[in-house]
Amino acid sequence: MKRTFYPTFAVLAFCLMFIVPAWAQDARVKVQPVVKEITPTIWDIQLPAQNTLKGYLGDRYTENLKNRLLKIDEAGLLDGFTHRPGKHRWIGEHVGKYLEAAANTWEITKDEALKKQMDRIANTLVSTQLPDGYLGTYLPENYWTSWDVWSHKYNLVGLLAYYRVSGDRKFYDAAVKIGNLLCRTFGDNPGQKDIIKAGSHVGMAATSVIDPMVDLYRWTGDKKYLDFCHYIISAYNHQGGPAIINSLLTHKQVNKVANGKAYEMLSNLVGVIKLYRVTGEPELFTASKIAFDDIANKRLFVSGTTSDHERFKDDFELSADTAAHMGEGCVTTTWVQFGMQMFAATGDMKYFNEVEKSVYNHLLAAENPSTGCVSYYTPLVGVKPYRCHITCCLSSVPRGISLIPYLNYGHLRNKPTVFFYESADIEDHILVDNQQMRLGLKIQSKFPQAGVADILVDVPKPASFAIQLRVPMWATAFKATVNGKAYSGIADDVVNISRTWKAGDKIAVTFNIPVHVLPGGKSYPNEIAIKRGPQLLAFDDSLNKGEGSSYMVSKTPILVNQGKLPADWVGSQVYQLSVTTKNGVKSQLTLVPYSDASQTGAGSTVWIPASVDAR
Repeated sequence: MKRTFYPTFAVLAFCLMFIVPAWAQDARVKVQPVVKEITPTIWDIQLPAQNTLKGYLGDRYTENLKNRLLKIDEAGLLDGFTHRPGKHRWIGEHVGKYLEAAANTWEITKDEALKKQMDRIANTLVSTQLPDGYLGTYLPENYWTSWDVWSHKYNLVGLLAYYRVSGDRKFYDAAVKIGNLLCRTFGDNPGQKDIIKAGSHVGMAATSVIDPMVDLYRWTGDKKYLDFCHYIISAYNHQGGPAIINSLLTHKQVNKVANGKAYEMLSNLVGVIKLYRVTGEPELFTASKIAFDDIANKRLFVSGTTSDHERFKDDFELSADTAAHMGEGCVTTTWVQFGMQMFAATGDMKYFNEVEKSVYNHLLAAENPSTGCVSYYTPLVGVKPYRCHITCCLSSVPRGISLIPYLNYGHLRNKPTVFFYESADIEDHILVDNQQMRLGLKIQSKFPQAGVADILVDVPKPASFAIQLRVPMWATAFKATVNGKAYSGIADDVVNISRTWKAGDKIAVTFNIPVHVLPGGKSYPNEIAIKRGPQLLAFDDSLNKGEGSSYMVSKTPILVNQGKLPADWVGSQVYQLSVTTKNGVKSQLTLVPYSDASQTGAGSTVWIPASVDAR
């Protein structure tokens, strides 16, 4: 069911303008969870002290701030709380999603307007919490029905994110009150409710609260929240429950679990893998791995998303036009979150590769870079239906984009590692000889137009440590050179450069960005797609006047980096692909990244009617 409501133009209360946060504008608040994962953390999902993204990803990240987050309908987000009951059953999910995206973005940008907006919204939300901890949008006679637990889930997500960046205990306490209320309300003891009966989609909407409840346990150390997460795992097997773990272990297919609802199931799985990381219970990891592999191998579109009419379909059924309602934005964001958790737990690059695919393609494609409007379902074939009224996806897609600074740089096996070769200014603190030392990395890059990047190293004094460089799975001829010494790398691995670093050292990175022809598979047997590095390319109707035919394409196509884009087009990448029409006429198709296509309202397609010339 599509969860949508249109903006209300009611104004926020006058006093809202005068709420002042308890934390300083430029303070970097250091609050950390008190419980560490007991399984090894191979990749830390942590932000460095500074990570200013530039280039392609940086531009899209900035557009997400300016055109989406700063233009949200504040009154619309809060109306269900300030004027209960909410106009829609799911109206309560949006404010928590906003707070998570805003907190992640403010931590990077320190944008003053975002900070003021975030403060107003967080304070107003908490002011509506009832003494018993209830922070939903329902009246008492309808508590814990439909989407009520779901909304509390996202309030937990948002409050903990806001507390992480503000350090203000008021929001920590509000999250604790929600957690305590959930623990009192649901369980197997006399007088408690069955959580399976409190949510839609075979209970999965309600049980997905396992995700922030694991986080609440980590932030507080209170074992009752961990016990509640185990209660949810057992509740999966209640009568009428989704049996998520048992079904995955038995059938090994996500489309055989419950009703196959993708967003709600993935939301549970993010919580399941988090629970594994704090308990080490092997069946939780096994079920998570089965789910991830099944989706990636059989149910994932070439753009890095999944779902058809919001559900997992049968093997390799990947219809990608507007009628298929494919690639729900909430699903894309949650798939990225799931991949991040799997990579953190294992260090297996296959998980990061899928995250990269999603970010460069379907995630960015779901938000119009010109307007900040979001496509609820983002087709590979057809017009992307961008809208600016509040929907679950309008709230979710910005959350996904706000995660990008976690991805371009981080610590892999306790070593500073560059993952994306886009321009960025990074400042981190690393451990050298058991002492904290500042590390600066300034990445000056031509990517994604070209595989060339210089990484300038800045340290306060000469020091011996390793810097790692990820070699993308799609890259060829990867080479890094430092002071005349060359380091080669193989795809899908890392280059480890261990040496004594001094201020001014430069790592010169070069690699080829190959172009691949992707077959259309079961759903598009007579069509092909073109992929360049991590980016899927698209044929935009507005850039290809008069074209419309079937083509022959070389098995080793060459893209020419040239072409004219409209003056108001956001993005600079445009390529010419040489083709031969069915009549033998040589021609050129103009292609742009799928993530940029359809931004002017024209139709676009990733799947091009063509065959491959095997000669």
